[in-house]
Amino acid sequence: MAYAAPIVETQDANAPVTSRTGLARFMRRICAEIGAQRYMLVQPSVERGPKSVSIITSNWVFDALEDLGSEGIARIIESGVAVSAGGCARPLLAASATFLTAEERRALRDHGHIETHCRRLVADGVNVYALFSSETPGAISGAALSRAHMKCGYALVQFFAATGGRASIDPLSERERECLMWVSEGKTTDEVALILGVSSNTVNSYIAHAIQKFGASNRAMAIATAIRSGII
Repeated sequence: MAYAAPIVETQDANAPVTSRTGLARFMRRICAEIGAQRYMLVQPSVERGPKSVSIITSNWVFDALEDLGSEGIARIIESGVAVSAGGCARPLLAASATFLTAEERRALRDHGHIETHCRRLVADGVNVYALFSSETPGAISGAALSRAHMKCGYALVQFFAATGGRASIDPLSERERECLMWVSEGKTTDEVALILGVSSNTVNSYIAHAIQKFGASNRAMAIATAIRSGII
């Protein structure tokens, strides 16, 4: 499948990112700098439940998004390939991404996402994932990715501040968040109750509410969703 060359924009390169249009323009410049054809900024969507995401901006073609689906995107950002600030490049190759289904691997390959890099950004206190992909393995510069990582984080801070919104909202109360956090640290229900000065039944109630809000099926899934979203 043939793809048009990325649009290179040189005007207003240092202008603040204050709109969705400005964010898309900024991401196209980043793609040109690192050698990528496609980009996506995506955040786990705690409101929609596990394996759900909210796309902030993307230049993926519609068919690629449809074929990979929200669950496929969620599997990528949960897979461990996401690199935090300062981390070494860790490419995801469509042919060997065994954590994806055969259909999802085919979707990446057929739509030109042969090599994908996933970067975890922290902006306005939440996790956002930047996906950069290329139809040619090795085309994306690892060194340039590290520089782009910091630029993307700063641009997202500007964008969130200007638009007054995030892709996702923390649905948990403070107590529900505390209970999940302590359980994620390996504490038992009785230990959490002692730490917080409440009964074990109250702790179980808080955790049950958190599970329900996330649309999760158990504690482990609720904790995984909260960690993935940057809530705990």
